[in-house]
Amino acid sequence: MTTSGSARTRLSPEQRREQLLDLGVRLLAHRSLDELSIDLLAEEAGISRGLLYHYFGSKQAFHEAVVRHAADDLIAQTSPPSDGEPMERLHTSLTAYVDYVLANHEGYVSLVRAAAGGNESLRAIYEDARAALNNRAFREDLRGEVVPDTPANRLVVRAWSAMAEDLVLSWIEDPHGLGKDELIAFLVASLPAVIAVIPEG
Repeated sequence: MTTSGSARTRLSPEQRREQLLDLGVRLLAHRSLDELSIDLLAEEAGISRGLLYHYFGSKQAFHEAVVRHAADDLIAQTSPPSDGEPMERLHTSLTAYVDYVLANHEGYVSLVRAAAGGNESLRAIYEDARAALNNRAFREDLRGEVVPDTPANRLVVRAWSAMAEDLVLSWIEDPHGLGKDELIAFLVASLPAVIAVIPEG
């Protein structure tokens, strides 16, 4: 007979791998990708290095899996509400984005640098995440009230998102007297402002 509390939930391989990825993302929040080693994750998870290699195969594959998991978290955590005006949803989404980068600064910077440094796999993950975030500008504004869906506007939104990312990262390093609310207000106002410059037609 099993005594109370002695039974343990047995995770499937997929559930265990997901659990390890969640841990990897938490560890990445406050350290660079280079500092996120197999040894560190094994120690934090209380398992052997061999078991981690069983799940991920190599350090590179482990890093890619953690980064993709982190990118998925970013997309999920910055998802705007399903109702409200387009500018309200943009404000909510950008606030969540700033909060995410603040909470996961080291890992986020590491991803940006890895993507810029020629790692094609990490660059692809980064570009996929950026594309998903950029597409929201159009998907969440189906009537084109703020950002009409045109090829020119898609190019501008891509440039705007790069500016927004650089501004947020620079602000975290040195706010220059700019408050968080002021930063977000600028980001929200800047998107329709740059779109308005594009000639119609």
